[in-house]
Amino acid sequence: MTTGRTTTTVFLTVLCALLLTILGLVQKWPSWAWAALAVAVVAAPVAAFKIAAQRRGSLPADFTNFLPAAPIERREHHVSRVALPSQWDDYDFVFSATVRWQPLDARNDEPVFNPAGLAVEAVLDRARALTEQREPGRASLVQHELNGALSRMRPDHAGHLQVMAENITLTLHEADQERLDKLAGVRKDKAVWEHQRKYEQSKREYLGDDVLKDTGSAVVWWLAKNDNHIEKTVADLGLLAQLTSAANDTDIPERLQDLIPASNAPSTAAEREPTAADHFEAFLTGMGFTNEDARRGMLTKQIADVIRTQDKHETADELLRRYDPPATFTAHADDQPESPDHPG
Repeated sequence: MTTGRTTTTVFLTVLCALLLTILGLVQKWPSWAWAALAVAVVAAPVAAFKIAAQRRGSLPADFTNFLPAAPIERREHHVSRVALPSQWDDYDFVFSATVRWQPLDARNDEPVFNPAGLAVEAVLDRARALTEQREPGRASLVQHELNGALSRMRPDHAGHLQVMAENITLTLHEADQERLDKLAGVRKDKAVWEHQRKYEQSKREYLGDDVLKDTGSAVVWWLAKNDNHIEKTVADLGLLAQLTSAANDTDIPERLQDLIPASNAPSTAAEREPTAADHFEAFLTGMGFTNEDARRGMLTKQIADVIRTQDKHETADELLRRYDPPATFTAHADDQPESPDHPG
């Protein structure tokens, strides 16, 4: 019983005793009644104190209200923007999360002064084991993998704590993300270019090695393209012959010359403007130098050398192609014609 309650009990007992005394005097109680009153006045406080002592605990009730509450241990810690390695060198993930832990039953007497440090170390080890096997271009996917891998409580290496993480974010540095975007664009453009190149190469091989291999192959291809319209294919034989010859850099066979329309036939020397080589041919013919005359080739060689001094290399090459002297021919001074600058 507290001090306040004791005082109240004594006060009430005395008050009741006074009231009973007054009542006894007025009523003129007998002697035995006064003896009973005295016993009641003494016994009532004693009984009240005894009952209160049985009910109270080891500490007074009012005192326990002022005892300080046990401190609540903080079991979470936030880590922000920690660099974790990826599968590519120099491309790190940026990791943030809330680390949570709970202590395990003590297995030894070694104290743990910084459980937050142990918990963060355990979470980062688990996260790094996953991120270093992932490419940096898949940051959002790896983030979901980490959410699953770190969502379960697992003991740290020392066996002091159970550790997990939540509220995980995983990103890349902004500059690294820009580089990856550029690399991805280059790879896509290269893939398109390679596809186009292979397509064009395949098309050229198909046309050169199959369709335009010879006039017969071209005719069969053209016949298939025109839904077996034989009349149209026959009408286009001359064009196909020209196309095949041009594709293979060969002359049109004589057996197909008659199929070529006059308007499409190659121009002859009479139908086109004469070249320097044509004029030289006329000069040789006028001088009486036949194809078998060795002087024809020698004169051609000399004229070609003179023309080259005037930077007319294409004309000189054309003369030599048409009138180049035989390689086994040996010129003699007596056979050389007189120079036009020194007439005989």
